[in-house]
Amino acid sequence: MPINLTKGQKVDLTKKNPGLKKIMVGLGWDVNQYDTGYDFDLDAAAFMLDASGKCPTEKEFVFYGNLTHVSESVKHMGDNLTGAGEGDDEQIEVDIPSIPANIERIAFTVTIYDADVRHQNFGQVSNAFIRIVDESTGAELIRYDLAEDFSIETAIVVGELYKHNGEWKFNAIGSGFQGGLAALCGNYGISVA
Repeated sequence: MPINLTKGQKVDLTKKNPGLKKIMVGLGWDVNQYDTGYDFDLDAAAFMLDASGKCPTEKEFVFYGNLTHVSESVKHMGDNLTGAGEGDDEQIEVDIPSIPANIERIAFTVTIYDADVRHQNFGQVSNAFIRIVDESTGAELIRYDLAEDFSIETAIVVGELYKHNGEWKFNAIGSGFQGGLAALCGNYGISVA
């Protein structure tokens, strides 16, 4: 039975699940029936952060253009261009023991591709969620359903894994940004062209 979180809630991940090695982070959403003349293309990403709260290099930004971190600790399973269907729309696998020692947090985000051009925002998206699954058993450990109404935001930090006293925990964040992927990258120390 998964732990259902609310915004701001934190929960132990590795302490309550000894032996947990590989997890799958599933992100999903539904698009409301708006016709902006374009399909909605939402993109999940992971920002691997050091003690400063920034990505040490651009390689710690794992997304559709950089699917696997050099350590192979974080792997994006591919871009879903439409979000059609049930369940996870995009998935990111995390191999906990392989996370580099200098990485203290991994932020999981969702952005709307070309949101400004397409006149789209998260107010047109519903049923967004993040869930964490133990890959060895298939058991869903944590689920966070975003209940907020994001009327103008084009990027969301959904949640993050973070290290505390040698154990990994999960924080349900649900914080919106204007400015899409560029704003998130700037927030995490990645310069965008």
